[in-house]
Amino acid sequence: MQGLNNRYHPALIGMHWLTLVLLAAVYALIELRGIFPKGTSAHDLMKSWHFMLGLTVWALVLLRLPLFLALHAPPITPAPPAWQHRLAQAMHVALYALLLALPLLGWLTLSAKGVAIPFFGLELPPLLAPDKALGKSLEGVHEFIGELGLWLIGLHAAAALYHHYLVRDDTLRRMLPRH
Repeated sequence: MQGLNNRYHPALIGMHWLTLVLLAAVYALIELRGIFPKGTSAHDLMKSWHFMLGLTVWALVLLRLPLFLALHAPPITPAPPAWQHRLAQAMHVALYALLLALPLLGWLTLSAKGVAIPFFGLELPPLLAPDKALGKSLEGVHEFIGELGLWLIGLHAAAALYHHYLVRDDTLRRMLPRH
């Protein structure tokens, strides 16, 4: 039986999987909003939930990142080649950058568009003065990084499955909840 030192801290495991669930909802909400006509309450509600859950991801990552840095990742057994370790570190940096940048870009986009920023009954302050052209540009960057994020998340998941089923190391097991 693996000891706790061969696994991520339970708080990090919980935050990892909660982040995944929230991200799945964020992506689903923005993609599925199109099933409702623009301007309808259902369409607007899906966009609002996209904003709120995206900002929830941001807040969760702001809590998760210092915890991750303080607790460190447990070693992979057997140890991967150095190049794989460096690639995994680069992937984690890219994922954390994505998780911090996307919600912030969304907040900046809404601010520049002069749109209220909803957050579970609160209205967050705008980060920029209204500027429709800037808002449109920021929205394009947000959407591009969002598409890139799908690829990064997919590669991250594929790498975990590759390590689990082909390499047969404990990369994935270190992040699974206890069973």
